[in-house]
Amino acid sequence: MDLMTKLDIISRNTEEIITKEDLKILFETNTSPKGYIGVEPSGLFHIGWIIWVNKLKDLMNVGVKMIFLEATWHAWINDKFNGDIKKINICAEYIEHCLRALNVDTSKITFIKADSLIEDKRYWEGVLRIAKSLTLSRIKRAVTIMGRKEDETIMDFSKLIYPCMQVEDIFYLDLDICLGGMDQRRAHVLAREIAEKYHYKKPIAIHTPILPSLQGSGRMDSEEKIIEYKMSKSKPETCIFIHDSPEEIKNKINRAYCPPKEIEGNPIIEIAKKIILYNNREVVIERPKKYGGDIIINSADELISMYSKGELHPLDLKNFVSIELIKMLSNVREYFEKNENAKYLLNQLTF
Repeated sequence: MDLMTKLDIISRNTEEIITKEDLKILFETNTSPKGYIGVEPSGLFHIGWIIWVNKLKDLMNVGVKMIFLEATWHAWINDKFNGDIKKINICAEYIEHCLRALNVDTSKITFIKADSLIEDKRYWEGVLRIAKSLTLSRIKRAVTIMGRKEDETIMDFSKLIYPCMQVEDIFYLDLDICLGGMDQRRAHVLAREIAEKYHYKKPIAIHTPILPSLQGSGRMDSEEKIIEYKMSKSKPETCIFIHDSPEEIKNKINRAYCPPKEIEGNPIIEIAKKIILYNNREVVIERPKKYGGDIIINSADELISMYSKGELHPLDLKNFVSIELIKMLSNVREYFEKNENAKYLLNQLTF
């Protein structure tokens, strides 16, 4: 695979890359760069995460050696599962099953739990070095990476340690590439700034889009607004989980915000664009003959153009998205029905 093909694959369906020039230089000089994504084991896996899963696959396909950091201690600091570390670890194992169910070749991923990092003195030396490089106000602004607003740092002091830990994760693991959603931007930018100060390797940040809440949350015009805007597993009514039944998927989509002709902030359009049509395949949108019959489209741009002109009714769009999601997630449902360990872990998290 030539360099330009690799860069095109990495760049597609991303919100931003910091920076594309650095990425080009990296692949010109390194045949097997090291990347990672850090994920808090914090709840059930929803379809918004499929966006970074697809990018994880892209990076693996172009030769990036990927590390999956199971951010168990980070989840504990962030009060996930009410600080129940046993459940957090159960969730970490459950997420590995979710990746397999979504056809990720996990044999090619290095899974690391945060537990192994915090046992090393060098890790904490790095955390303190980073803390000494930052002001209190700068750290407080960075807590949005936890899915919290700045004023929530008063809950307990440990919340202020979290951004320093996330930045040190990057240096400790000696990474070339950091993958994450736009909600992780502040941590990655901090890592790049601190890398310059201490002459560390400067990581490249690849950010994927955020999927909006099914209820609709207006514009995502700031990093703090992401918290209100995004699909959230802590609010089940705002999201679709990957093992939801076909009936649950239909019901959630039918109740979702989807105003006619409106594109921005429309969660059904975003699901179609970022998940169903992310690779611009040919699909059929089924419609009754009295409303014009079936439509064949070949790209997300084509669907968006039709919808914005009023050529596609919201109900037809919702039916299309429901049908496609049900088909796409059928393998996941089958996996969790047949794999006894996966089923057990899911039950532990839902009861």
